Amino acid sequence: MKHVSILIPVGHTSLSNIDGSHHILTEVNNFMQMMGQQPLFNVQMVGLEAPTPQRNGLFTIKPDVLYKDIEKTDMVIIPAVHGDIEQTLKANAALLPWIVDQYNKGAELVSFCIGAFVLAATGLLKGKQCATHWVAANDFRRMYPDVNLVDYKIMTEEDGIYTSGGAYSYLNLMVYLVEKHAGREMAIMISKAFMIDIDRDSQSPFIIFQGQKAHEDAPVKKAQEYIEQNFQDRITVDQLADMLALGRRSLERRFKQATSNTVTEYIQRVKMEAAKKSLEVSRKNINEVMYDVGYTDVKTFRTVFKKVTGLSPVEYKHKYNKAA
Repeated sequence: MKHVSILIPVGHTSLSNIDGSHHILTEVNNFMQMMGQQPLFNVQMVGLEAPTPQRNGLFTIKPDVLYKDIEKTDMVIIPAVHGDIEQTLKANAALLPWIVDQYNKGAELVSFCIGAFVLAATGLLKGKQCATHWVAANDFRRMYPDVNLVDYKIMTEEDGIYTSGGAYSYLNLMVYLVEKHAGREMAIMISKAFMIDIDRDSQSPFIIFQGQKAHEDAPVKKAQEYIEQNFQDRITVDQLADMLALGRRSLERRFKQATSNTVTEYIQRVKMEAAKKSLEVSRKNINEVMYDVGYTDVKTFRTVFKKVTGLSPVEYKHKYNKAA
């Protein structure tokens, strides 16, 4: 039987992550017993302190056991944490060496959503892929530049470490873990019982691009503002460099450092965000939307749109435009 430790950090934690993962793994055990098999998971809520108040005392969780009393576990689940991340990490600092110790003893590590910040604080994600909520992507890259953040993915797996993207995408990772440990048939049963869309692997369709201006590089901000105000035009890197009286290489280096995007990527994302909004609310056809955001070649527009959103323009329109 695999021992699963669902962590209960101090502070403001995702109750849905805690209850949902506990519920799913417990249901796997129930299904297995119905089929005449032994339960697979021994699931415990593992706390830093008992009881553990959440959301300024609005909720209280009573862990089954404290982390220091767990000598060895097979899987550690880190739920999303909310509020000031620096304060959260400080309040839960004692958990970090315990997580590292369990990983070194062979435990798998699983983080949900913004729980990736806690996992990254252990140092175990250095050089590895990681997913988190797309809203927190800029802050994550700033705090953990040595982690390969893939903010378009719903989940990642590398060297026994699993991460999930934003919010309820943790359910997709849970189904994936069920499939890995209990088989495909059980994963399908869980996906049907909880009505979870199985085999999803991208959170790109849900990303809202809001620019990346949490920096102090004034010329780069000016370039960003120009791109956002003139997205309907054809904009080139040379044009922006001339406007700012900067060398092309200097602009590209500073832009990448400040925004985590190249200039070309930023232009594409601004144009695609405008296209997405048009497809969501207007009755314009794909070609009209394409021309509105400065593209003249249908194939190029479709390729870039799918790269950014994970869907074709037609698929996106049908998914989000009721009139369509």
